Amino acid sequence: MTLANYINDLLYRYDCVIVPNFGGFVTNKIGARVNTTTHTFYPPKKQLTFNAYLQHNDGLLANYIASSKNISFEEAIIFITEEVAQWNEKLATTTVAVASVGSLSLNEAKQVVFEPNPSSNFLTESFGLAEVSTPSVERVKEVTVKSLPTTTEENKKTIPLYVRRAAVAAVFVGIAYVGWNGVQSQEQQKVLANQEKAVEKKIQSATFVIDNPLPTINLNVSKEDRSFHIIAGAFQEAHNAENKLADLQDKGYDASIVGKNGLGLTQVAFASYATRAEARKALEIIKESVSEDAWLLAK
Repeated sequence: MTLANYINDLLYRYDCVIVPNFGGFVTNKIGARVNTTTHTFYPPKKQLTFNAYLQHNDGLLANYIASSKNISFEEAIIFITEEVAQWNEKLATTTVAVASVGSLSLNEAKQVVFEPNPSSNFLTESFGLAEVSTPSVERVKEVTVKSLPTTTEENKKTIPLYVRRAAVAAVFVGIAYVGWNGVQSQEQQKVLANQEKAVEKKIQSATFVIDNPLPTINLNVSKEDRSFHIIAGAFQEAHNAENKLADLQDKGYDASIVGKNGLGLTQVAFASYATRAEARKALEIIKESVSEDAWLLAK
C-alpha cells in the first residue's frame, strides 16, 4: 500500500491525519443539506481541508503503518519520508492524487493547494447514503369554485307541491322510527337487568356440599443446609460487596453474601454447597479458570 492509502483509511476513524514534514488533512463534520437550484439532497459528511502548517509528527500515521506492515516505528518514519520526497518531486511539475481523498498541486506562490474528492464521504454514519436529485414541483393553479345557490322563496315555488309533502312525510316517518327504536331499547335494557338480578340471587343462595372431603396432607419441607462457601472476596465497604455480588450473578454464578469475618469484612461467595466434596470440586474449577485467590469457607 502507498502512503495515500494509509491516509485514506485513517480519515474514516480520526478527524485529523498529519503527514510529518508535509501537512495535515483535517475533517469537519457537516450536516445534510439541499441545493434548491439543482434540487439535490446531500447526506451528512466529513468536509476535508488541508493545513500545511500541521507538520509535527504525532505518531498516528507512523504507528498505523508500522502495525499494518509489521515493521518498526523507525522503519515507518523512513517509509513516510521517502513517500513525501516523491510527492514534493511530482508537485514541481504535476498534481499528486492522494487515493480517494483528493489531489494536491502547487499554486503560483509555490504553496500546496488541496482539492478534495467530492464523491468521497469519510463519515461512517452516512455509509450507504448517496446524493439524490428530484425534479422540480410545479405549483397547482388556483381554481375558483362557485358556491351553490341558497334556497329562496322563488326556489321553493319551483319545487312541486307533492315533492315537498313527500319530504315532510319522510321526515315524520324517520322521527317516529327513531322514537320507537328508543322505546324498544329501553324495554330490552329493563328485561336484561331483571334477568341479571335473578341470576345473581340464584348464585348467592347456592351452596356447595362435599360429602367425602379429601384428607389434608402436611408436607414437611426442610431447607437444604449449604454451609460450605467458595469465597470470591471480602470487602470493607458494603457497596463494594454488593457490586461484586451483582457482577458474579450477571456471570451466571449462584452468588451470595455470607456475612462478615472476624475483621468485619463482608464476604461474597461464588456459590454455596451442602457437602465439602461438592465445594472442593467446584473450588478446583474456579481456581483454574476464574480466580486463584478463591478459597473454601466452612460455616
